[in-house]
Amino acid sequence: MNTVNSVPHSRRSFLKASLTAAAAGCILRSSRGLADVKGMTFGVQLYMLRDQAKSDLAGVFKKIHDAGFAQVELYPIAYTHPAAEIRRMMQDAGLAAVAGHFDYVGLEDKIDFAHQLGLKYYVCPMLPRDQWNSLDGFGKAADLFNRVGKQAKSRGMELVFHNHCYEFKPIGGTNGWAHLMKHTDPTLVKLELDLYWLTQGGQDPMAILKSQANRVRLIHMKDRTPGATGYDMDEPQHFVELGRGKLDWPALLAQARAEGVEYAFVDQDETKLAIPESLKISREYLRKLNL
Repeated sequence: MNTVNSVPHSRRSFLKASLTAAAAGCILRSSRGLADVKGMTFGVQLYMLRDQAKSDLAGVFKKIHDAGFAQVELYPIAYTHPAAEIRRMMQDAGLAAVAGHFDYVGLEDKIDFAHQLGLKYYVCPMLPRDQWNSLDGFGKAADLFNRVGKQAKSRGMELVFHNHCYEFKPIGGTNGWAHLMKHTDPTLVKLELDLYWLTQGGQDPMAILKSQANRVRLIHMKDRTPGATGYDMDEPQHFVELGRGKLDWPALLAQARAEGVEYAFVDQDETKLAIPESLKISREYLRKLNL
């Protein structure tokens, strides 16, 4: 078994090397420390620490770095601070941010702020609840995403949609997810696949990864203990730290990496453990992956 020891110098060679390594089951390690799966950098979605971030955003950034992560994916709780101040706090903590979540309502109004933050991926995490149960609601979202996607592209960013489980509820012989995929321009609207929520919605996350290879840009990670699937986000959920559930992370992350995905974020909505402890458990698991 050979270990890949150097970073390829072109995207084509990187993808070729990634596919070869994944097929061979190689253990990949990087000399860069925090990003120790070659070609993929791990981070934390700020939503995990939303309560603490309200009063101590700088301290939360330091906790994320201390847990062993190189990236933070920003969340609207941070946007009460000016963009320059957020960037300074991240730099002081040793973090960077390539992506941030922005609310659906007012999505067109926040592009300049995202650009000031230096983001590459402009992520909409959820549709309003009153749009979940009709194809008209998803069609309205598709129109907005196509429009905002064009605006984001003009600023050097990509618009990205983050899934949950409600999108897969059957509606009129199809579902909201399929409607969104059909009516959004794949060159303008990309995806952040939350592999837990895909599973919770009764989907095969590997199949979705493969079918959306031209769109997926980011991955959200939390593990899942066995339990009923469904489309209602208010039902009891099955969140657990990475490596303590049943999702096949080595295979899923190898597939994502082979498709060119460079960033994956831990986003465990609720934890039974103290959040810093939970993050360290997930980070240690990621260090031990055999890809």
